[in-house]
Amino acid sequence: MTLDAKMHIDEGTATIRLSGELDGRSAPRLNLLISDAVAAQVRRLVLLVSDVTYMSSAGIRCLLFAHQKLPRGAEIVLVGTRQEVAETIRMTGFDRTVVMQESVERESAEA
Repeated sequence: MTLDAKMHIDEGTATIRLSGELDGRSAPRLNLLISDAVAAQVRRLVLLVSDVTYMSSAGIRCLLFAHQKLPRGAEIVLVGTRQEVAETIRMTGFDRTVVMQESVERESAEA
């Protein structure tokens, strides 16, 4: 399965809706969107991941890329993370760097 990714930027927040598998083949697509968000000088990155069925180490590297490129103090939020994807994030310790939450807030519904 491929990765589908769509981004919406509004008031300093980039919201990216992802569906499919986030692996070595699809990670460059997400990194490109993250770069676009950084260029737009967002302070918050919301990833809607409820439809992400698999995340490899390449997906974790995307999160690390976002953490490194976004301004200091910027927030990275993963919304609707499936248990198997959340476990991958927890095993790497990256759950201490991102916020994982169950549901969407106001701007996330627009992506």
